[in-house]
Amino acid sequence: MRLGLSLGYQTAWSTPADHLALAQEADRLGYSVVWAAEAYGSDSPSMLAWMAGQTERIDIGSAVMQIPGRTPAMTAMTAATLDALSGGRFRLGLGVSGPQVSEGWHGVRFGKPLARTREYVDIVKLAVARKEVAYDGEFHTLPLPDGPGKALRLGFHPPREHIPIYLAAVGPKNLELAGEIADGWLAVFYTPEFAEEQLAAVRAGRAKAGKELAGFDVVPSVPVVVGDDIESCAALVRWYAALYVGGMGSRQQNFYNQLATRMGYGDAAREVQDLYLAKRQRDAAAAVPMEFIDRTSLLGPKERIAERMRQFAEAGVTTLSVTLFAADRDNGVQTLRTVAEALDLSGVGE
Repeated sequence: MRLGLSLGYQTAWSTPADHLALAQEADRLGYSVVWAAEAYGSDSPSMLAWMAGQTERIDIGSAVMQIPGRTPAMTAMTAATLDALSGGRFRLGLGVSGPQVSEGWHGVRFGKPLARTREYVDIVKLAVARKEVAYDGEFHTLPLPDGPGKALRLGFHPPREHIPIYLAAVGPKNLELAGEIADGWLAVFYTPEFAEEQLAAVRAGRAKAGKELAGFDVVPSVPVVVGDDIESCAALVRWYAALYVGGMGSRQQNFYNQLATRMGYGDAAREVQDLYLAKRQRDAAAAVPMEFIDRTSLLGPKERIAERMRQFAEAGVTTLSVTLFAADRDNGVQTLRTVAEALDLSGVGE
């Protein structure tokens, strides 16, 4: 199992300089990849370009680039450019986002996300491989049949003809699609106790493509807090869990709430959502079960984190990407070092 660093996106309490310092430390420590995210604030390609030129070995990855925010050809251009800038170190993570962002921010209907994702990935692969991009799908027709457009190919030679593609997937059908058409899966709220049900869906997709699970990168983003008091460590993760389970999406369509329910936390998920949507965020955070936080995070001293790492590795994780819940840059750097030491202690590192 390898390590990754999930930086997320820029917030009121982070800066590009902070994220760069953490990426550079992860690079020095031998982490395999650093991921940048986007929602409706900072975009991931700009952050990754900023880091690509100031790191040496670590891969850079989008987790994610939003499918409704760009045409597939534009994504292919950006991916090929980032791969060139980084010397072949780019990983393309894609996701459809959710209905509120897709329709509210990008003005793109959210319907049929699986079919749209399949077409999108098809076109990205064609373009990155420098093949003529001609496509006749339900959502994309290239070139347009009633105008002067012609089938084009990417106008320069990127380092690779195939850039690894990852899908951010939560539901069973999307997990199956990831197994079928992608090289890896970007997971959230991953827990060894529930992993087999999710990996079964991925295996089904791999089987459709005539492949096995071996070689497929399972990449959960896992909160990490180092400390002696487990409850105090968990307190720093509660607001994040409450936001996703309670407030990410609508009452009718919250993929993370549905995931928590499939994981066996249905009653708690409903309570967290009710409280969060009633604008009682503090109460919502308090209602997240301690067990849910502990199972989906790395909490405690180095030895406890190492033991939990063994369980993640046994549950199919190939790249464990940590999300730092640290007070400042220095604390974040120290956490990265402790996590690297814990991996050595666990005996499951590559």
